[in-house]
Amino acid sequence: MKHCYSWLCMALLLGVSSSASAQRYSTRTGSVSFFSVSIMEDIEAKTNQGAALLDMQTTQVAFAIPIRSFEFKRTLMQEHFNENYMESDRFPKATFKGRVTNLNVDQLHKGGAQRVNVEGDLTMHGVTRRVQTTGSLEIASGRLLVHTLFSVAPADYAIDVPLLVREHIGKVVTIRVSMACDPISPVTLAQP
Repeated sequence: MKHCYSWLCMALLLGVSSSASAQRYSTRTGSVSFFSVSIMEDIEAKTNQGAALLDMQTTQVAFAIPIRSFEFKRTLMQEHFNENYMESDRFPKATFKGRVTNLNVDQLHKGGAQRVNVEGDLTMHGVTRRVQTTGSLEIASGRLLVHTLFSVAPADYAIDVPLLVREHIGKVVTIRVSMACDPISPVTLAQP
């Protein structure tokens, strides 16, 4: 039921209709990690539960990432992340809804990686901000490979870091997204 709900939300984010062609790619197992350098201890976490949907025809793209799915090396760090900083019970997901601004679909189908620009709204911790980043797309063995690396400042998303540990947390967090998306058909979208 949880997967159906997530899938429905992704489809609604993009306005996908059941008559869509197979120019859409998706995944529910995308890899998303973040890394922050600090004086005392680097902070790193990863999840393989990133969901993504990309429509090649409209160039729209959407991501949804369950915040609690991020795993840290240290359990205590993971607890602080969810309870004190991200308030994961209150804000369970980070989402992105936007568009690839320079996608050349014909070139992409010819092979090789294509560098793309992406812009849209990133919502995290209840705050939505407009972001622009670059990434790469490549079709290999019938799958769409998506890679991007960008940075966000926790302060921009009202993530309050207590003064006592402020020096332990970087002011900028680097986020890496790496996903292999499968083509989807209208039949897949119509399933409950």
